[in-house]
Amino acid sequence: MFGLKGPSGFSRFSTAEEVTQGIDGSGLTAIVTGASSGLGTETARVLALRGVHVVMAVRNMSAGLEVKESILKQNPTAKIDAMELDVSSIASVNNFASNFKSSGLPLNLLINNAGILATPYMLSKDNIELQFATNHVGHFHLTNLLLETMKKTAHESNKEGRIVNVSSRRHQFSYREGIRFDKINSQSGYNGLSAYGQSKLANVLHANELARRLKEDESRITANSVHPGAIATNIFRYHSFFGGLANVFGKFVLKTVHQGAATICYVALHPQVNGVSGKYFVDCNLSKASLDANNGELGKKLWDFTTRLIEENYPPSRQPHSVE
Repeated sequence: MFGLKGPSGFSRFSTAEEVTQGIDGSGLTAIVTGASSGLGTETARVLALRGVHVVMAVRNMSAGLEVKESILKQNPTAKIDAMELDVSSIASVNNFASNFKSSGLPLNLLINNAGILATPYMLSKDNIELQFATNHVGHFHLTNLLLETMKKTAHESNKEGRIVNVSSRRHQFSYREGIRFDKINSQSGYNGLSAYGQSKLANVLHANELARRLKEDESRITANSVHPGAIATNIFRYHSFFGGLANVFGKFVLKTVHQGAATICYVALHPQVNGVSGKYFVDCNLSKASLDANNGELGKKLWDFTTRLIEENYPPSRQPHSVE
């Protein structure tokens, strides 16, 4: 029934604070991308509330520092930092990863949250379709560059590392062919919502293929994807129609940011998720992703395709150390 609690004991109405109640995250370090607004801000706030040392990876540093001050005002003992990251730029991802590794911080949790929705056709600085670049390629690259740090942390701390890709139910509504490998950057046939669905499908495929590789490696790191729910955040900034609908009908069908961040925080911190990897979560419960999202061959193809896409822009000789 609508809003009924699932096997986890939580529902679509549960908040991030509720699903992490009583969990001690002290001793853990997390990176949250896109933490200067919306779901990222709430995720950072709640993880910090539970004692996690949070590094907010933000495109706009002044906005990020404002969020940091706001969190510290509510929670003076919070361990929280802001570092610059534009996930749509491979160079920015390289710089962020280098700076983070130079800090000497461990890394237990990586929350790949930053995203844009239904933009007009645009290319990133690397000439990659902007939604695919921001929502998938940047996070794929960031994860690869930080994986050795996560493996080292998991080994030394004897604590499970967790990677959470924030996807969407829209992953079910990509282009007809799923991922447009042959025309990923083409303006011909471009549709903002389909391109968003494609990038969100890529998030689930990435998490699943990463989970498979980590298991093969016997790494003590899990990788999962989540649908946070429909939330009225500034992700609607490029789509006035949806922004308008959100304003009119939001209170009836949309989650609050506190509810939207719940599944992210649940998968990042809750003991019920120990050892669970390669899964898709909705409303803090296991759910079924689309057939395309569970296609292992498509996941491998996407992995190789994304690796080549990055290498075309930044050959291995110009890359920081990365994991194949």
